[in-house]
Order: sequence, then structure tokens, then C-alpha cells
Amino acid sequence: MEGKVKVEIDLGKYISVELPAEEAERLIRHLTERLGYESQDASEALRYIRNFDAFYEIAKKKFKDYLVPPKSMNDMIRGTVLVDRLKLIKDGEKRVVVTFDRRVPLDEVLAALKDLGYEAEVVRREL
Repeated sequence: MEGKVKVEIDLGKYISVELPAEEAERLIRHLTERLGYESQDASEALRYIRNFDAFYEIAKKKFKDYLVPPKSMNDMIRGTVLVDRLKLIKDGEKRVVVTFDRRVPLDEVLAALKDLGYEAEVVRREL
């Protein structure tokens, strides 16, 4: 799939990207390859996306917008956490907002999106 995508950077310097579920899965897999490590949170995030309907229902039952995959203490110490949180959206199609850990470099996210055929527009959210 190709197209334009917004890459949002919030006040806390978290990078977020909204994509169709299949493309979000491809992005996470591609980033783990580019960065050279796969963390527990990335594996769990992929599991959430693959089982979208089940985790969407769980999130709605608990009145939660975001799902936060568990993070290994070793990954946090090494700085290899990839996914901070996910937001699952159903509005005719399955979409996922992937919010990356602060330590994931913006240039790596942009390069991964470019590799997948996306043109990224960086938007910084201000007060």
C-alpha cells in the first residue's frame, strides 16, 4: 500500500502513526529489522494487531482507548523498547495508532515508512 501518512510528535516527544492494521503490523516488523532487535513489547503489539477483534472488544469493555503492551525490564534498561502503546480503531476498517517509545529515533520511523511506500508528513503538536 502506498500513500501519505501523518507522523505526530506530541509534547512528550512520543511519535505516533495511524495506519490500517495490516500496515501497522508491517511497520513494526520492518522497524524491528531496521533497528536490529525485537523486544517483548513489539511481539505483544504484533499479537494485539493480529488478534484485532478480540483486543478491540477487551479495550472497549474496560473503557480504554489505548492498550499498553508489557515491557521487559531488560528491554527498558537496554533502551530497546519499541512500542509504547496502541490504539485500535474500527470505523468501517481496522486501523491502529502506533505510539513508539521516546527512544525510537524519528529518522528510523520515517525511513521505515518510506521503505513501505509511504510519504510521511511530520506534525508536531503544540499547546
